[in-house]
Amino acid sequence: MQGPIGIFDSGVGGTSIWKEIKKMLPHEDTIYLADSANAPYGEKSKEEILALSIKNTEFLIQQNCKMIVVACNTATTNAIDYLRANYGIPFIGIEPAIKPAALHTKTKKVGILATKGTLSSSLFHNTSKLFAEGITVIEQEGKGLVELIETGQINSVVTRGLLLSFLRPMLEQDIDCLVLGCTHYPYLIPLLKDILPEHITIIDSGEAVARQTKAILEKNGLLNPSDHEGQHVFYSNQEIEVLKNLVDDSNAQISYLDF
Repeated sequence: MQGPIGIFDSGVGGTSIWKEIKKMLPHEDTIYLADSANAPYGEKSKEEILALSIKNTEFLIQQNCKMIVVACNTATTNAIDYLRANYGIPFIGIEPAIKPAALHTKTKKVGILATKGTLSSSLFHNTSKLFAEGITVIEQEGKGLVELIETGQINSVVTRGLLLSFLRPMLEQDIDCLVLGCTHYPYLIPLLKDILPEHITIIDSGEAVARQTKAILEKNGLLNPSDHEGQHVFYSNQEIEVLKNLVDDSNAQISYLDF
């Protein structure tokens, strides 16, 4: 079926999900909406997160999107049930990868780095309860990291210092898996690998989300039959330079949008 896949996030972080979707579904068109002016969502109330998610969804539906990927852990955990109940297209959400971490860990101790909005949500607690029985989950709010990534400071001294302070308590408790519970955080993986001992596995949701996106498109008969390379359009309501650098695709159309 023609029509793009819509993707939204509180900012540029969801481009980590977009890259996995593009890799798995090269013939699909996409429209990406970066609500960077309101980042981070993790510091907002549930009501604010829901209102922003509705606004983003309605914009993407106006662009004839056939499916929407909520490429934001905080928006997923706080808004996706409402979106699925009120709009007539499929939605894919992003949840912290607690299940694969619980299956992988040998020390039975798993760290999760996420936003306040994700860690405090009922969906996160239900997922942890369901999949992490007998596992110690050490939660850490990554306060300040989204703002640093949004301003292009991925490899800065400040970012490294923050990560060290967040990771130290987890390392002291002998974690062997670190779950990245925010779609911005995969951009920190090179820095994390430099900081963490080699035996610690870093787990994010990107590839699993792309697989689920493909499966739902197939199930609903929504795959694009074209054999042409997909077209990709990006909108941001903030300065677009960081977005351009992260997307790194000369064919992508990247524009500022006042929304």
